[in-house]
Amino acid sequence: MITITLPGEPVAWARTRGKFHHMPAHQRNVVALLKLKAEQAMYGHVMFKGALKIEFTALFDLPNSWSKKKQARMADQPVVKRPDFDNLAKLSSDAMNGIVYADDRQIAEAHIVKRYVSNGQSPAIIVTVSKL
Repeated sequence: MITITLPGEPVAWARTRGKFHHMPAHQRNVVALLKLKAEQAMYGHVMFKGALKIEFTALFDLPNSWSKKKQARMADQPVVKRPDFDNLAKLSSDAMNGIVYADDRQIAEAHIVKRYVSNGQSPAIIVTVSKL
């Protein structure tokens, strides 16, 4: 089992539109950091084979525009805003292709959580991959 933590506000896979298909710069940067973190986590380990389970947690910052009372009430609560859960997980699972596992089609089970940070936490993406 490996766990990868990427500090910062979670970023989702963005659908490309128009004639030219390119990945936005911010998304490219997050993918590059995820790949780097995955390589560090896999150092000395062999790539996972067979069916896998992925646990994905996206921790979002509490909006500054909310009152302190609302921030306290919403800490550690589910996030029901954009981005969609599947686009969040897609970016991470695609970034780990060829590093943690040969292909993300090996993921047979997934648990995806979107929630606001609790006191003392910072926004982050946390991904745990294990054999099924």
